[in-house]
Amino acid sequence: MLVLFSILFSVCLQKWKQLSSLQRSLILFILFLLFIYGIASYPTITEQFSGVDRIINSHVCVVCSASRQEMVREAFRHAWKGYKDFAWGHDELRPLSKSYSEWFGLGLTLIDALDTMWILGLKEEFEEAKAWVATRLTFNKNVDVNLFESTIRILGGLLSTYHLTGDTLFLEKAKDIGSRLMPAFNTPSKVPYSDVNIGKGTAHPPRWTSDSTVAEVTSIQLEFRELSRLTQEPKYQAAVAEVMKQVHKLDGKLDGLVPMFINTNNGQFTHRGIYTLGARADSYYEYLLKQWIQGGKKENQLLEDYLQAIEGVKRNLLQKSAPNGLTFVGELSQGQFSPKMDHLVCFLPGTLALGAHNSLPADHMDLAKQLMETCYQMYVQMETGLSPEIVHFNMHQGSTQDIDVKLADRHNLLRPETVESLFYLYRFTQDHKYQDWGYEILQNFNKYTKVSSGGYTSINNVRDPDYPSPRDKMESFFLGETLKYLYLLFSDDTNLISLDQYVFNTEAHPLPIWQSTA
Repeated sequence: MLVLFSILFSVCLQKWKQLSSLQRSLILFILFLLFIYGIASYPTITEQFSGVDRIINSHVCVVCSASRQEMVREAFRHAWKGYKDFAWGHDELRPLSKSYSEWFGLGLTLIDALDTMWILGLKEEFEEAKAWVATRLTFNKNVDVNLFESTIRILGGLLSTYHLTGDTLFLEKAKDIGSRLMPAFNTPSKVPYSDVNIGKGTAHPPRWTSDSTVAEVTSIQLEFRELSRLTQEPKYQAAVAEVMKQVHKLDGKLDGLVPMFINTNNGQFTHRGIYTLGARADSYYEYLLKQWIQGGKKENQLLEDYLQAIEGVKRNLLQKSAPNGLTFVGELSQGQFSPKMDHLVCFLPGTLALGAHNSLPADHMDLAKQLMETCYQMYVQMETGLSPEIVHFNMHQGSTQDIDVKLADRHNLLRPETVESLFYLYRFTQDHKYQDWGYEILQNFNKYTKVSSGGYTSINNVRDPDYPSPRDKMESFFLGETLKYLYLLFSDDTNLISLDQYVFNTEAHPLPIWQSTA
């Protein structure tokens, strides 16, 4: 048999040598096609090959994610360098003038950034910030602070850092500021004033009105509820729960949507007939869902109000643009629809996705994906690749572009809402396009807002890549939120701040879900 095979092979080899190079190439090509056809005919083989492909792709993604996370660390270090060099211990960095601005005089950027440094693994920077908190941070100051901003940034930041580190220094500071904010609730209606003097223990509304904004009084609950749980002092939770109870039963809503202002004397909505998911109302909707999650999904009134509000959004505020049919959330004023959408509204895709992850209707995730695309387009369609503060969508036939931006709305403040929602969408879908979108945004922050001497700056004109007109201000939320969400977006570790164990406050400070720590 072996001899016969040898003779056949010798004959074939002679014949092969007699063929022209063109004939040989043709035969090899046919054999190759037969080989490919054979593989395609056997699913198990193709499955093995696709399995190898998936393994290769997953390794590429891991490497890609790691390098992108390192880019975020570098961005944080650069921002922190500016803050440390020119604004240490002050509220906000002014990177161009290499100086600082004060809002409350409480080291706002430093406190806002504490848990970000811990999550990013920047231990050296964290330790120097912790030393400042231990030795320099005092709330015994004759200064007016905004209740909402102090709660979400300072109280939320300290509580979150306590939970991540276990260091009671941060809990003690949280108790101190929490107790000093309580005079805000001493109003005739129990709806809190907007401003508190944390040294004198007095509170008052803004100088120009007796109203507070609805978002501000309904977006302090996660933090005060957690403070009560940790201190075993029910007064904090009782105060913020009373606000939610009153808002729940008020007249003046439209299908669960709330007006933007509430009077601290009589507890009634004012400026009725105006409904938005942008400034002054946005985080009311976010905190309905998040309080329900924080409390172990037991407070049905919060869930009912949230579900009703989302239906109200669909019924009254949802439209599509022309010519490309982008789904967007507009505003309603005295029955008139306006195609205006704040960048702030881009929190909504993430909130909807979080609800769907917690067993709320599946169409919430569908809507989240549509709105996520719209928020991404608010970046892509600008010449700098950065979103403006406010856009207007075209709705009339014959439009050539979906988005218009008025001159006064072209600024970018380094806001986090879009990358926040990208984080949620990636965490729940594992679709890598959301990471890619976030990477584009990070690159454009580096290109148009990075200041060489340290820090990043907000800009005035996202439509002018040649001179975006820097504003000389780095908001504390750039370190507290934007960079944190980018880092988490680029992570493939779903246990890094697990969304089944933590809920983020509206300043991106993770607080524990109670059921998981009971």
